[in-house]
Amino acid sequence: MTTPIVFLVDNGSLRPQATIGLRCLAEGLAGRTGLRVEAVSLLHSHKIAADKLNGVPATIVKRRLRECLAAGHHEFVCLPLFLGPSLAIADYLPEVVDELSGEYPELKVRIASVLAGEDFDAPDPRLAQMLADQIRALRPSPSMKVALVDHGTPIIEVNRVRNAVARQLSSELDLPLVLPCSMERREGGAYAFNDPLLERLGSVEDFAGGRLILAMFFLLPGRHAGEGGDVAEICEGLIAEGTFEQIQNTPLLGEHPMLLEILEDRLREVISRKI
Repeated sequence: MTTPIVFLVDNGSLRPQATIGLRCLAEGLAGRTGLRVEAVSLLHSHKIAADKLNGVPATIVKRRLRECLAAGHHEFVCLPLFLGPSLAIADYLPEVVDELSGEYPELKVRIASVLAGEDFDAPDPRLAQMLADQIRALRPSPSMKVALVDHGTPIIEVNRVRNAVARQLSSELDLPLVLPCSMERREGGAYAFNDPLLERLGSVEDFAGGRLILAMFFLLPGRHAGEGGDVAEICEGLIAEGTFEQIQNTPLLGEHPMLLEILEDRLREVISRKI
């Protein structure tokens, strides 16, 4: 069996910081494993000007697979930089692979498990441990309130991962509650499982007031997370309206060294499988 090329795959962003962060993780993972690991997005990132990426243009999975196939490479591993089973990984990526397999019958692609693992109600406990580390670094007080925020999702399994990590985090910190919430959600009762929204935490009974630590269930900076993102803007609004006196956000999970450990495990798991 030839050694596969590994694509570390995120959803993609128009923000250069996301691609730069993805490349740093790919480089770190290559150093840990000795494998060829490339930072490749599913969508969007190829539109970023190369001069904003140190002169090296970003690429997307479909384009990069075609290039590698043309160069004679046939075996690949796609390693999702996704917390849960988002549609991008569960549906779109397999569709891309199926499309190219029609043109290149020799193509072999293995898709690794997402960071949470296979059990969405008992996700990898290291995700909660990472968040707990970041919260402890903020020197929380006994009276602190903690909420865990994700983007929001139309997929109930992704929501189950978030809620389970919130429960695990509550146990890690020995708190009665870590409140899970969403940055945004689709309209309609079918998506109410995302509630409460971050911007409406003031309506949650006995939760408003005082100091809030917001555990960021995001991996890389982009339009939503990181400096100047949507979450930061919502937090500024909560402070301005007096819902909380202070809000401290944890760093993004992509900054925690344990993330590379999880990625290495997912990579070794999928490589050990037979195609």
